[in-house]
Amino acid sequence: MSTSEAALTAALAARLGAPVSGLRRLSGGASRETWSFDADGRPLILRRDPPASADPDAMAREAALLASAADAGVPVPRLVGHGPDLHGSPYMIMERLSGETIPRRLLRDERLAPARARLARDLGGILARLHTMSPVPGLPGDDPLIAITAYYEEFDEPRPAVELALRWLHEHRPPASGRHTVVHGDFRNGNLMIGPSGVTGVLDWELTHTGDPAEDLGWLCVKAWRFGSPHPVGGFGSREDLLDGYATAGGTPPTPEELHWWEVYGTLRWTILCRHQAERYLSGSDLSIEYAVLGRKVCEQEHDLLLALGLTEPTSVQDPLKTAPAPDNSPHDRPDASILIDAVGAFLIEAEQPDDRLRFHARVAASALRIARRELLLGESHKATHDDRLRRLGCQTDADLATAIREATLEDRRDEVVAAVRASIIDKLTVANPSHLSLPG
Repeated sequence: MSTSEAALTAALAARLGAPVSGLRRLSGGASRETWSFDADGRPLILRRDPPASADPDAMAREAALLASAADAGVPVPRLVGHGPDLHGSPYMIMERLSGETIPRRLLRDERLAPARARLARDLGGILARLHTMSPVPGLPGDDPLIAITAYYEEFDEPRPAVELALRWLHEHRPPASGRHTVVHGDFRNGNLMIGPSGVTGVLDWELTHTGDPAEDLGWLCVKAWRFGSPHPVGGFGSREDLLDGYATAGGTPPTPEELHWWEVYGTLRWTILCRHQAERYLSGSDLSIEYAVLGRKVCEQEHDLLLALGLTEPTSVQDPLKTAPAPDNSPHDRPDASILIDAVGAFLIEAEQPDDRLRFHARVAASALRIARRELLLGESHKATHDDRLRRLGCQTDADLATAIREATLEDRRDEVVAAVRASIIDKLTVANPSHLSLPG
């Protein structure tokens, strides 16, 4: 146990008045630390802010949301305690639920097959109850499209695919539904604890706000949360089952057109959030390998945006690493640089890691090495090809093309614009994750 873990263990024992054992950090939680431990025989979870980004008001708000959710019949972990300072950070302690949260296990584990068969309908029912929750003080309620546009513009990094999506969202926005409820904000595969009997807990309430309840339904259907499955609702089931479960539990389901709009919005939102997480690495505020690689996942979401808008289709490209020629590395000795990079990647995957978090980061690091190798192979040719695409459209940079899309100055050449954006994303994904291109929409 490290010195910091020992200090945290002591702080927990003092706060709970009971011996603490088995403290270990879990791999989940992009913005907060999540720890598992036992105290006096009770299995518990600690959620705490990183010391550099403490937000005691947000932590208190999340604790209040758990109480409100329980009152509405939403399955949530029982809150044990919370406060503004545990070993230097705001914290929340709750019971540790039984079940599984890792999406790929949820979609494949045979023990969970009976629960999977009815999950889409069950999740609809849970969301209907969630949308009857009493709001807690301090929940934001901004216009979602205005808010995500402002968030995107803060990066000052115009993206043609994002501009195509923003235009579509503005042009096809459904009339206000009149429904205004608590919105979980991150209700998806990965934030649900699921066991053989079904959902045991809805987790991670830190993005909760007020708004149109259809936002939660659309977010659950975003392609990123299917993890390669063809089933649109979290990889579990159909939109029809989701909406039937929602209506049966008393919710007013959105129309298919409204649901589709929120799916497109959700895909755009995840595009921007991936870029936000990458900024944590680029700014030096958090040098986690996870955040570095998330920057290269932005193009996955750009491709998914085009899929959702009907502007591209799944396709297959060969991984360039499979056909890469052996370089002439003379006068250096063998193995050459590419083989050494592959050897490090294999070591990261195969080396025994002491916990789930390090195993996860090892897989992410191995992925980063593959991305780097592909970029070294193809980067120069991709840049030359992309520069030529832009010149043909009278643009020098992606920012020029993004501006042209926003201002509709190339509207008479829209097919060429879409083709250029599509080709650029295919190139980026060929480097970042070629297998993503073939996943169903």
